[in-house]
Amino acid sequence: MKTLKDYFDNGVSFADMAAASAEHGALFVAQRARAVVPDDLLARTQAIAAPLHLLVISEDWCIDSQSSLGAITALTERAGNVDLRIVGRDANPELIDAHLTNGTARSVPVVIVLDAEYAELTWWGPRPAPLQQRVATEWKAMEKPERNKEIRRWYAIDKGRTTLTEIVDLMEHVTAGQPASATASAIAAS
Repeated sequence: MKTLKDYFDNGVSFADMAAASAEHGALFVAQRARAVVPDDLLARTQAIAAPLHLLVISEDWCIDSQSSLGAITALTERAGNVDLRIVGRDANPELIDAHLTNGTARSVPVVIVLDAEYAELTWWGPRPAPLQQRVATEWKAMEKPERNKEIRRWYAIDKGRTTLTEIVDLMEHVTAGQPASATASAIAAS
């Protein structure tokens, strides 16, 4: 049976994931190039005393992955105390099945926060809570192409700020010895 360290060690970097994606690689690279890490979130991440690992479950065709991974990668590259590896959802069904959205959906991305010894502390995904709320309510009746257009627009306006805030909040809570907040748990379950 694979351990979380095994998954992490066999994961790929953001650059390698983008390079391997013939269809969407250029989009990932462009999203990373545009990513801005707000100074306050960078400072909060750098203030976390213990090194962390982020194990991301993803697929390159996913709008949420395309829209989030550039910002998440930028944060880990700048922070210095958090590293990141990406594994495919479809290649790792047992891993995604342990991190299902609403207990049933294999939605991605999923960001698993691991401590220095690769023990799972918490997880986040597949999208920021305010966006998930809109998708589940006001955009639910939309045809998929129109809903996807609204999702992309939301991400473009937000510029990764909400995604990074939720992930940094989770990292702070669990490294302070506190359980993930009720909001964070709701995010992970939505």
